[in-house]
Amino acid sequence: MRTSFLAVLTTRGTSFLAAGIAAALAGYLLGERSLLCVGMALIALPLLTVFATRRAHYRLTCARLISPPRIAAGGTAQVMLRLHNISRLPTGLILAEDAIPYALGTRPRYVLDKIERNGSRELTYSLRSDLRGKFEVGPLQLRVADSFGLVEIARSFSGRTQFVVTPKVYPLSRTMISRAWAGEGDGRSRLTATAGEDDVIPRSYRDGDDLRRVHWRSTARYGELMVRREEQRWRNRATLLLDSRASAHMGSGPSSSFELAVSAAASIGVHLAQEGLSGQLVTHDGAILGGGMAFEDMLLDALAVIKPSRIRDLSGGIKELRIAGAGLIIAVMGRLTEAEARHLATCRNEGSQAIALLLAVNTWADPRWSGADSGDTSAGSPGSTANGHSHAGAQALADQAGPNGDRRPDRTDETVPAATILRAAGWHIIRIEAGMPLATAWQQLPRAAEMLVPAATLGGHDYEQPGRPA
Repeated sequence: MRTSFLAVLTTRGTSFLAAGIAAALAGYLLGERSLLCVGMALIALPLLTVFATRRAHYRLTCARLISPPRIAAGGTAQVMLRLHNISRLPTGLILAEDAIPYALGTRPRYVLDKIERNGSRELTYSLRSDLRGKFEVGPLQLRVADSFGLVEIARSFSGRTQFVVTPKVYPLSRTMISRAWAGEGDGRSRLTATAGEDDVIPRSYRDGDDLRRVHWRSTARYGELMVRREEQRWRNRATLLLDSRASAHMGSGPSSSFELAVSAAASIGVHLAQEGLSGQLVTHDGAILGGGMAFEDMLLDALAVIKPSRIRDLSGGIKELRIAGAGLIIAVMGRLTEAEARHLATCRNEGSQAIALLLAVNTWADPRWSGADSGDTSAGSPGSTANGHSHAGAQALADQAGPNGDRRPDRTDETVPAATILRAAGWHIIRIEAGMPLATAWQQLPRAAEMLVPAATLGGHDYEQPGRPA
């Protein structure tokens, strides 16, 4: 859309034009020919400048490169803009401004004196954000000005570049999770492979199955591809549940319990991908994305834009966990009621492993609670006391106790009921308070070899594991 003839004048240009009109009128009325000539000259200068500037058709190209195109919250990326003059004339004074969202900082502005014919200029600036999300950078806006500063014409490119800010990803100990957690290994296949051909129990073909495992006799019988179940290796599969209910979290901004849950899910998902496990992300209301070779990239892109939900129940996520079947289950949960914990506990099948990260959401309401129980460990782990806390954690609790040794009412641990129910069902528990480093909380897990031990204790009592005698 073309702007009006006078809209392109700057304040200086408008002043020249007004002064020229006033001088011309005064010279005409007073009969002063010299004053009239001065007025006409002042009028002609901005008008001729507008005409010349609008007639100068500069042809510029713009290329934008963001490196890297995706960063974690709190990181920094570099943006490089390259302007190239492909017209036959050199440009005049150019004011360049790149449009960026408010969350990424202030808009960078540059003044370019002149770009010669077939010349180019490179402009660089930094992007940083503490907020995750997907942002569009651009378009680049140019203002072409004359040498006198009387005229300024705004032009804009149409190109935009996507920039992704993911949750913070913290490195986790590589000794905690192994492929054995998800049932990986030859042992299972060797046990079932001792059966003869007559004992074959086929199943439907799934994407990724080896065609050499196809059982043609069953395929002909059922009319669809069937594979030998006993010769099929168990897959390295993990299902990651993220509790994104707004009602289950407290706090606001980057320091809220929801943001910690998102960061924990991102860190665990990246850790699983690096360990060679295929993953699936599930929220409280159902699956978001499935596993694959690009699970890490898909996970970070999905978590970059996830928001708290107004839905209050976990039925969708629990249904997806049950459909996922065998494999490793990791749940990052906010505030859980006892009924919700019982439903979640039933998602663990016999032979599978399950881990629950329980956020002590009430600690996000009072900053004085931050990190008070940072030494808590899951039941049965080395260095834990009979009540499931480490010696350091027990000392922290003792410091919070009243004169009779009782815990103060405002220091109650709201995760205890849910943790009790989940541990009784064979889940491994990690408790996280506000201010507790995720890597430290991750150390609460036992070693990979100990994860396969079915015994689970809490408070000095033994609990029955599903499918095993008490």
